[in-house]
Amino acid sequence: MIVGIAKESFPGERRVALVPGLVPTLTKAGLEVVVEPGAGSAAGFTDEQYIEKGARIAADRAEAFRADCLLAVRTLGANPEAGLADLELLHAGQTVIAMADPLGRPAEAQKLAERGVTLFALELIPRITRAQSMDVLSSQATVAGYRAVLLAALALPKMFPMMTTAAGTLTPAKVFIVGAGVAGLQAIASSRRLGAVTSAYDVRPVVKEQVQSLGARFVEFDLAGGDTQTTGGYAKAMDEEFYRRQREMMKRVVAENDVVITTAAVPGRQAPTLVTAEMVAAMAPGSVVVDAAAERGGNCELTKPGETITVGGVTILGPTNLPSDVPNHASQMFAKNVVTFLLHLVKDGQFAMNLDDEITRETLVTRDGKVVHPRVGAQPA
Repeated sequence: MIVGIAKESFPGERRVALVPGLVPTLTKAGLEVVVEPGAGSAAGFTDEQYIEKGARIAADRAEAFRADCLLAVRTLGANPEAGLADLELLHAGQTVIAMADPLGRPAEAQKLAERGVTLFALELIPRITRAQSMDVLSSQATVAGYRAVLLAALALPKMFPMMTTAAGTLTPAKVFIVGAGVAGLQAIASSRRLGAVTSAYDVRPVVKEQVQSLGARFVEFDLAGGDTQTTGGYAKAMDEEFYRRQREMMKRVVAENDVVITTAAVPGRQAPTLVTAEMVAAMAPGSVVVDAAAERGGNCELTKPGETITVGGVTILGPTNLPSDVPNHASQMFAKNVVTFLLHLVKDGQFAMNLDDEITRETLVTRDGKVVHPRVGAQPA
């Protein structure tokens, strides 16, 4: 079975789905690896490195796409415009393993089904113990949380740590993290490492201990919203009344901080608005908001995805692909996830899919010309 690795075509995407160091893992499993020329160059991986590890460099993009199984960071859906140009390169009976945003863009999943492609969407990896090593959302969120703090530190006209110098003592920056999932927890850890006084909030009280274990203060609001966590461990999307009361209580906390980093996202849904224009107006000039949920519309009312703006002296950053800013390590983590997932589906060098297995069943989106995932099929096109 041939596994193809294509160069990512999404604008600004610098990651690659397979790094050279993991090629031997696939060849030992009886798979042949074919890589599009330059596929890993933006992440710091040369064609020569792939060859040294046992891969073959394809003549062109079309040859990589002729593989039995195509591994990608983003396929159509997660790559809605440029991905259309690749649609005709896909062929019936081919398996594609990638991020595809099937819950957010079900119409694209239907197009892949019509090409006869078997699609496994990596966003749908279930949050169970067996699947932790395959969870691309968690691994990439780790990179995003780290990167968001660095962007904030660069944009803030202050230094993060307290410093006692001959010129006097400089007080530490105050950083408030909204959302304590994987990205939020990594942001907390990174902010603390840089020396900032860090606090965090999440609708899920269960994460309080995790926040405190990283040395941050957990901000608590009396909202009484009932169950705020899904069975998969994600924060639930709440009703507008809940978010209204939350915003009222959050305004004071936001105004007290130099930096606000928002990370609250619900897979397949628009990100909830948590930081309003009124809250931003209450922040001191020079303050910074980094909206790590900008790709899903953003947690800040004023965020412009993909842009950095200044409103009332407050800088608001809306990065839409933070992991791509750290492409080497992000690719290493992604590749480890995707290789583990692929080998879960393969036996003796061929696909041996067991639909009774939860991991396989929950990630399979299209097969035999149809959208077979019930959650994706239920989404309005």
